[in-house]
Amino acid sequence: MLYHLLFPLHADYSFFNVFRYITFRTIYAAITALLLCFVIGPWLIRELGSHQIGQVIRRDGPESHLSKEGTPTMGGLLIVLASVIPTLLWANLGNPYIWIAVFVTVGFGAIGFVDDFKKVIRKDPKGLSPRKKLLFQFALAAVAATLIYLDIGIQPNVTIPFFKKMNPSLGAFYIPFIILVIVGASNAVNLTDGLDGLAIGPSIISAGTYMLFAYLAGHIKIASYLQIPYVPGAGELTIFCGAMAGAGIGFLWFNTYPAQVFMGDTGSLSIGAALGVVAVMVKQEIVLALVGGVFVMEALSVIVQVYSYKTTRKRIFRMAPIHHHFELQGWAEPKIIVRFWIISIILALLAISTLKIR
Repeated sequence: MLYHLLFPLHADYSFFNVFRYITFRTIYAAITALLLCFVIGPWLIRELGSHQIGQVIRRDGPESHLSKEGTPTMGGLLIVLASVIPTLLWANLGNPYIWIAVFVTVGFGAIGFVDDFKKVIRKDPKGLSPRKKLLFQFALAAVAATLIYLDIGIQPNVTIPFFKKMNPSLGAFYIPFIILVIVGASNAVNLTDGLDGLAIGPSIISAGTYMLFAYLAGHIKIASYLQIPYVPGAGELTIFCGAMAGAGIGFLWFNTYPAQVFMGDTGSLSIGAALGVVAVMVKQEIVLALVGGVFVMEALSVIVQVYSYKTTRKRIFRMAPIHHHFELQGWAEPKIIVRFWIISIILALLAISTLKIR
């Protein structure tokens, strides 16, 4: 909005020429997101608390979590608002990539909101049934995938990290591939959200990494130099990723140990889906598994645990997802959180190195 209001003034006032630069708008989108969190956050936490919208703790989980019961949840509303509003303020709203990213973020946030609403307000411990939740997720991802492939016309080639000339085309199978990336990323972040600040830390790091990827993919000269796919218009997603990173930092202010608020499914589902759809649109789909390696590790630990128990009646981990395993091993919660953040930083750096090591 600000881009459309102020950039046309550059013809008369040269100062407004700065609005043409994606880097300038990304910085201020991140700052706007951060300020929104600081302004809205305390009010939202008070409102959630006054309406007794508190976290329900599973009795079969670690005993140390029982003290967290009643902590305000559904704080993901803050993340969604602080990501979307700055994006709409600072991005070029004529860019279709922006609208798809916003659609997926808000749509998956709405699914999470309904699930949280049923759990904490309607007092239904099951929330949305897994079948319904997946159905809605696949439906929204299918709409986004169709728009990306048929409307925008992104090429169905998949970039394989570390291999310069390996870009297999999936053809029509690119649509189900996109759906799996979005839904998989969404649920992986959801499984990671189990400790104070555990999910939002790697989310900030992942958003920052894809902020770089989006800028490079949308810059024809740099993309050509690095020999990565050039995606015209994808550079605007830099602003969206910047807003996500800023919103994540702002939310972490309140979510850091001991947390004043939890993101709930409203936040975790929307963050994961947003990262997934951006990864697809900037043609760095496979590398998302490396950037979000912590999320992948958490999801795999659940899959392995369930498979092992169903086939052998034995558990690989003391509890899944894997962060609970370390808790039951005696690790302090802050230690688990910070070490997972460190792992996420290392993986992000490795992912960035794929731009040159090929």
